[in-house]
Amino acid sequence: MSNALVECVPNFSEGRRPEVLDKIRESISAVPGAHVLDIHTDACHNRSVITFVGSPEAVEKAAFQMIKTAAGLINLENHTGEHPRIGATDVVPFVPISDINMEECVEIANRVGERVGKELRIPVYFYEQAARVPERKRLELIRHGEYEGLKEEIKTNPARKPDCGPSEMGTAGATVIGAREFLIAYNVNLTTEDEKIASKIARAIRHSSGGMRFVKALGMLVDGRAQVSMNLTNFKRTPLPRVVETIRREAERYGVGIHNSELVGLIPQQALVDTAVWYTQMDLFSPDQILERKMALEVGMSSQTDFVDELAAATPTPGGGSAAAYSGAMAAGLVSMVARLTIGKKGYEDQETKMAHILEESETLRAELRAAVDRDSEAFDQVMAAYKLPKSDPDRQRAIQDATLGATLVPMEVAEKSLRVMGLAMEAARSGNLNAISDAGSAVNLAFSSLNSAAYNVRINLSGLDDKKRAVRMKQAIEEIEKQAWKSQDTIKEILKDRGGIF
Repeated sequence: MSNALVECVPNFSEGRRPEVLDKIRESISAVPGAHVLDIHTDACHNRSVITFVGSPEAVEKAAFQMIKTAAGLINLENHTGEHPRIGATDVVPFVPISDINMEECVEIANRVGERVGKELRIPVYFYEQAARVPERKRLELIRHGEYEGLKEEIKTNPARKPDCGPSEMGTAGATVIGAREFLIAYNVNLTTEDEKIASKIARAIRHSSGGMRFVKALGMLVDGRAQVSMNLTNFKRTPLPRVVETIRREAERYGVGIHNSELVGLIPQQALVDTAVWYTQMDLFSPDQILERKMALEVGMSSQTDFVDELAAATPTPGGGSAAAYSGAMAAGLVSMVARLTIGKKGYEDQETKMAHILEESETLRAELRAAVDRDSEAFDQVMAAYKLPKSDPDRQRAIQDATLGATLVPMEVAEKSLRVMGLAMEAARSGNLNAISDAGSAVNLAFSSLNSAAYNVRINLSGLDDKKRAVRMKQAIEEIEKQAWKSQDTIKEILKDRGGIF
C-alpha cells in the first residue's frame, strides 16, 4: 500500500459566510482518503485557506469537487475584500509531502486543471512548477488586475489567454492551479494604521524589489492595523526569525513596532525548531535532541530489519531499485555518523556549524531514501497490476503508462538524492573528524552505487514510455547526474589521499 501523501492548500474568495465554507469543507471530506487539517478564515480579506492532505488520488478528486462546489456558491461580482483575487477558488497549489515528488504533483495539477476547464468551463492558469510559460510561474503576475481587470482582458489580450478552459469568465472567475514546495503564509501586524508604512516595509523585504530571497510581501490595512502579509517560499534558505527581525528594524525607522504576528494555515515543525534555535542561540543543537524525532527514527528502522532476507526471496520485489534506495540510505547514515563524531570534538570547533548543517541534511536524505525502498517496490507492483488489466479495458494503456512513469520517477529521485549524499560525504571527508575519513569515503562509494543502480532502473523503464520527448528529457537528466557522480569519484580519491593518506 502506497504511503504517498499530497497536501493541497486552496484559497477561496469567501471569509464572511461560514455556511459556504462548511459546504466546501464537506465536499472535500466526502472523498475517502482526503482529510481536512485546518481552515483559516479572514473576514477583512474576505478569504479563506483550507489545508487538506491525502493520497494523490484522493486529493485530486477532492480538489475538483471543492472547485465545483465553490463555483456554485461564490459570486465574484458581489465580492469585496483586501486580498487580490481572480476567482471563487482563487488558487490551488499541490505540495509533495512524502513518498511523492514534484513532477507527480505537476501531473495532478495538469489533470485537475484540464478537467476544471473542460467540465466546469472555468478558465485555468497553471503557475509555479506547473507553469507552461515562464511568465506564469509567479502568481502575482497572473492575478494582475484582479477579477475586474482580467474579466475584460481575457477576451481580447492574447497574453491573458488561459492555459485551458474558455477565454471568458463567469461569476466564478478564473482559477490558478499549480505545484510548489511548502510555503509559510505569515503576517506581521504593526503598531500603526498607516498602510503606507506596511507597503514600504513589504517593498524593502520582498525579493522582487531587491529584498530577501524567497520572500513575497504586500502591505495592507486589516482591522485598523497596517499589515505586512507574506509568503515565505523557502524557510530553510531565508529563516523565519531573520524575516521578523528585518521587519522589526524597518518598522523602527518609521517609529513603529510589531504588534503581533499570525500564521495562515500550517507550518512545518522544522521551521519552529529553527526559530527557537535562532533566538536561543543554541549553536550546537542537533535535530536528534528532539525526543519525538529520535523515537520516530528508531521505530522506522525496525520495520526494515529483514530487508536483506526479503531481497533474497524468490519474488520480484523488493528488487534492484529498492536495494539502490537502501544503499543510498546507508550512505546518508554514514555521513550522519561522521558529522556526529566531529561535533563537540576537540580540534574541530571551527567545523561545528558546518557539521550541524551536514547532519541535518543527511538525516533528511536518510529518511527519504529509506522511504523510497518501499516506494520502488510499490511502483513495480503497480506496473504489474496495470498489465493484468483486461486488454479490452479502454483505460488499460493509460494505466500502463501512468504506472511506468511512476516506476521511472522513483529511481530518478533516488539517483538525485544519492548525488546529494555524495556531495555531503565529500564535505565530511574534507572537514570532518580525521579518524572517520574512511567512513566518509565509504559513504561516497555507497551513494555512487546507489546512484548507478537507480540509473539502470530509470533506463529500463524509459523504453516503455510512449511519450518519447519526455523519455529523452529524463534520459538526459540521468546522464547529467551520472556525469557529476563520476567527477565526485575522482575528487574523493584525491581527498582520501591528501588528507587521510589512503592510497
